[in-house]
Amino acid sequence: MNNKNIHKTAIISPNTKIGKNVIIGPYCIIEDEVIIGDNTKIDSHTIVRSYSKIGKGCHIFANCVIGEIPQDKKFEGEKSDLIIGDNTVVREFCTLNRGTKDAGITKIGSDCLLMAYVHIGHDCLVGNNVILANGVQLGGHVEIQDYAIVGGLTPVHQFCKIGEHSLVGGGLRVVQDIPPYIIANGQPLKFSGINALGLRRRKFSAVQRTNIKKTYKIIYHSDLNTSQALEKIVKDFNSQKEVSVIVDFIKNSSRGLI
Repeated sequence: MNNKNIHKTAIISPNTKIGKNVIIGPYCIIEDEVIIGDNTKIDSHTIVRSYSKIGKGCHIFANCVIGEIPQDKKFEGEKSDLIIGDNTVVREFCTLNRGTKDAGITKIGSDCLLMAYVHIGHDCLVGNNVILANGVQLGGHVEIQDYAIVGGLTPVHQFCKIGEHSLVGGGLRVVQDIPPYIIANGQPLKFSGINALGLRRRKFSAVQRTNIKKTYKIIYHSDLNTSQALEKIVKDFNSQKEVSVIVDFIKNSSRGLI
C-alpha cells in the first residue's frame, strides 16, 4: 500500500494487516490485530479497535468506533471479534461492539448500509444487504436477516430476530420477533401486511408472493393458535421454499412473534 493513502496524523499499529488501495483519513486510530480489506476507505477521527476485520470496498465515514468492547458487565476482557463484510457503508458516528464469550463474534454482512448513529451491540448477527436507518439501536444478540430494512430511531430489544426481506417502520420499538417478508408497523408493533413492493423488486414471483400472503393469513387472520397454524401451513404448502423459511423462523423464535 502506498503511504500517500494514509494521512500523516493517523496512528496505526504495526500489528495490523492493511490491503491494497486502502485510504485512512486524518486522526484515525487503528489498533493491534486489525484486518482491513482492499479498496476500503476510513474517514477522519474513526477508531478501529483490536480484533476488528473490515472487508473489501467498504466505506467507514467520520467519527465511527468500530469493534469497541461490549457494553456488558459480564464481559471479562476475552478475545472476541467484530467482522464487517465487503462493500458495506458505515455512516457517521456509528458504534459497533465486538462479541462476548457467549457467541464470540459480532458480524455484519456484505452490501449493508448503516446510517448515521447506528449502534450494534455485542454478539449481533446482521445479514447481507441490510439497511439500518439513522439512529437504529440493536441490543445484544439481535439477529437481522438478509435484505431486512429497519426504519430510523428504532430500538431493537436484545435477543430479538428480524426476518429476511422484512420492513420495520421508523420510530417504533421492537420487543418481539418479526417474521420474514412482512411490514411491521404501529404501536405496539404489529403485522401490517407482506412487503409486496420489496418482494417484487427482489424478483419474487406472483405465485411466491401469493403463497406468502396465504401463509400469513393463516397465522394472523384465523382462529388457529400458532401450533395449529404451523400444522396447517406445512400441510398446505409443504414444498414451497418461501413458506419453509417462515415456518423455520417461527419454530426457532425465542421471544414470540409480533
